[in-house]
Amino acid sequence: MIKKTARGVYLVDGKLIDEAQAKAYNFGEDALAEAYKGTMAYSVLAAHNVGEETAKGKLLNIRFDALASHDITYVGIIQTAKASGLQKFPLPYVLTNCHNSLCAVGGTINEDDHVFGLSAAKKYGGIFVPPHQAVIHTYMRECMSGCGKMILGSDSHTRYGALGTMAIGEGGPELVKQLLSRTYDVKYPDVVAINLKGKPRHGVGPQDVALAIIGEVFKDGFVKNKVMEFIGDGIKNLPIEYRNGIDVMTTETTCLSSIWRTDDEEVKNYYAIRGRIDDYRPVAPAALAYYDAAVEVDLSQITPKIALPFHPSNVYDLEELIANPYDVLSEAEKKGRELLGNDKLDFRLTDKIKDGKVLVEQGIVAGCAGGTYDNVYEVASIMKGASVGSGAFTMSVYPSSTPIYYDLLRKGCIADLVEAGVNVKTAFCGPCFGAGDVPNNGALSIRHTTRNFESREGSKPGNGQIASVALMDARSIAATAANGGVLTSAAQVDYDDSIAPFEYDAKIYERRIYNGWTKPEESEPLHYGPNIKDWPEVIALTDNLIVKFAAVIHDPVTTTDELIPSGETSSYRSNPLKLAEFALSRKVPEYVGRAKAIAADEKELERSGKLPAEYRSAVEASGLGLEGSVSIGSGVYAVKPGDGSAREQAASCQRVLGGACNVAKEYATKRYRSNLVNWGMLPFLSDDDFADGEILIVPGVRAAVESGATEFAAKAVKDGAVRDVTLRMEPLTASERDIVLEGCLINYYKSGK
Repeated sequence: MIKKTARGVYLVDGKLIDEAQAKAYNFGEDALAEAYKGTMAYSVLAAHNVGEETAKGKLLNIRFDALASHDITYVGIIQTAKASGLQKFPLPYVLTNCHNSLCAVGGTINEDDHVFGLSAAKKYGGIFVPPHQAVIHTYMRECMSGCGKMILGSDSHTRYGALGTMAIGEGGPELVKQLLSRTYDVKYPDVVAINLKGKPRHGVGPQDVALAIIGEVFKDGFVKNKVMEFIGDGIKNLPIEYRNGIDVMTTETTCLSSIWRTDDEEVKNYYAIRGRIDDYRPVAPAALAYYDAAVEVDLSQITPKIALPFHPSNVYDLEELIANPYDVLSEAEKKGRELLGNDKLDFRLTDKIKDGKVLVEQGIVAGCAGGTYDNVYEVASIMKGASVGSGAFTMSVYPSSTPIYYDLLRKGCIADLVEAGVNVKTAFCGPCFGAGDVPNNGALSIRHTTRNFESREGSKPGNGQIASVALMDARSIAATAANGGVLTSAAQVDYDDSIAPFEYDAKIYERRIYNGWTKPEESEPLHYGPNIKDWPEVIALTDNLIVKFAAVIHDPVTTTDELIPSGETSSYRSNPLKLAEFALSRKVPEYVGRAKAIAADEKELERSGKLPAEYRSAVEASGLGLEGSVSIGSGVYAVKPGDGSAREQAASCQRVLGGACNVAKEYATKRYRSNLVNWGMLPFLSDDDFADGEILIVPGVRAAVESGATEFAAKAVKDGAVRDVTLRMEPLTASERDIVLEGCLINYYKSGK
């Protein structure tokens, strides 16, 4: 079904072969050495690199074609850029409103931010997509993608590779750099061939294919920070929205970006029916292309899948679960309890088994992954004439844009869904991050969304609440709904899987979207609500650093949601200090209080010029003589932090509470490490373990950073016991080094660098 090759391969005549076979073609040593330039990724990166050279091992300086943000991130981005000298948007910047569009939490503050967003689009020349019109990635696919383009978004699921667009999700500060005409700096990435062959079976959807791939490549980091390049004859057997559905889930592999072949009528037609044929061109690998690794996927062998709590990589065969529910759910239940590590939580999955069948309480099809035209159309086909019933099971469907909603309405699909008892709602990302359709405590919700992390459905484990999300394809969710909530595979349901061609009506957007690109109105005032606050002052890196650990996490992976929860907290995303109150609240509830106490110690040091007693004793015990300036900051230790969302608040909330560094065995994603750097926090690596309250002393840290050091000798002190610690850091670029030295990106720009 899926085969991984962890060595370099060449694509020749449509086949992946090894080096010995490639040499038989008599290409010559020079041609083989340069074959990496034959990938689609290379051609796109080279076209956007304004640096000296696009080559393996080189640092690329990328300028993007467009930017995208939603209403959890754009206020902070614009505020940061404004504080750094923003005059107008130098490239198209789309501000969507799909994360807080309900405006139901926090009084007026959500709609205040929407008003701010519209005023910013007018003042600086942006594009404003009002609430309920489209989820961010559907709009970007429909209106901003283009073959050979690159797009940067402040959302981790910024992926438009199936449309020939290399898209990357990053934290907000990386978008600020683009708004200030700076560059996105990244080392030339490895490129992994994803070779698709065959044709999917009846009832198997894009989420099934995506989960199968994620299940194979996530755990060993096979494509981590790499580009997934989709090739192979199997692509032609996939409708374009099917490809989009697979592509958006590549984020869950922790890859950097993705790109697909576009040399067929499916992609060309996608652009043509939207009146954007000029954005189409064939994109394909050269006659000779080199890949650093390969994944072969036989689409004909993929069966319906389910990702059980609490990660998209926790993948099982759906029909195996249905046939052997106790065995599969017992295993997943054990994994979940180990991950939660909370004996007070009554986390169970086996209680869903009734008379040998698995009963679920909720089905959701939503967002950039689930709410596509094709998905909802097939859901309606399966649900036509059926009923979700009047029991505990409920189902909601969110078409991901108004053009999709309108065409489904015209074709009768919405009527079929409503008649079956399905709740049909407007475009919204809420179910993806816990702000919509929150299930009851102990419930199991099956969802065609992007993630099923702990609390991602809106529960609060810290308050004794726990519900669970299992990721499934929309087709099997519909089959389950038609069966009254009894878990069912769409492969076992006889339904018409043909899909009527999508008809796009541009007038829907033309009448509601504000497009101010190239038309900034400098005199337009920005409209501030009472919750929109500036960033507090952040100090520069001192000569020496003393860190006290306020949180120590030993989980194998720590998600962004655990660092700063999503859901109801997102209403405070425009108020840094208010939002920071929620930092690590669902993983280490004591963190905020501890961090504030450490920050108070730093204030005492600034006031008196003397180290408080606890730190003075630690320094004396260490035997270190600290010459020059000293600061005290809080630290977070985690084994592998930063999986999931691109939200910069995972780092900025630590920073505004006085955070100085993270220490990790490794970082789950590049984007989280970038967020730490952009907020002036040192992204240390270490093979050592640490304890709550342990004090880490890093002498000469500023000089070491200035010199480009990648190792830092430090002392760790706990209860008078002292040990030597070696900290490491992946090399910083010149601009990253200056950002860390200045204390954060805002300070860096204020310094005029």
